Amino acid sequence: QVQLVESGGGLVQPGGSLRLSCAASGSMFSIGSMGWYRQAPRKERELVASITSLLRTNYADSVKGRFTISRDNAKNTVYLQMDSLKPEDTAVYYCNAQINFSDYWGQGTQVTVSS
Repeated sequence: QVQLVESGGGLVQPGGSLRLSCAASGSMFSIGSMGWYRQAPRKERELVASITSLLRTNYADSVKGRFTISRDNAKNTVYLQMDSLKPEDTAVYYCNAQINFSDYWGQGTQVTVSS
């Protein structure tokens, strides 16, 4: 059974940084794109950033220049480095991965940006 386990969320002041990690485990013969989504209260879930198996990246306009997505294929792990955080970045962040040609989600990790 495939699982995605996230870590790294928390409370940070505006202008601060956080790094999220998401590790995939289980029986995997194919891992395609991996990414991060977020959902703020009373809003729909939105794509934050994604990265293909060939390391091609894509970012939401709202995070370009502040967030960096990366992955370690040897560890089946995707990371999201978040810098210059703003209160509007507050949300539950979800990891997503295409594994064995199916879509998998992590359980979510809360990121709160507040003074």
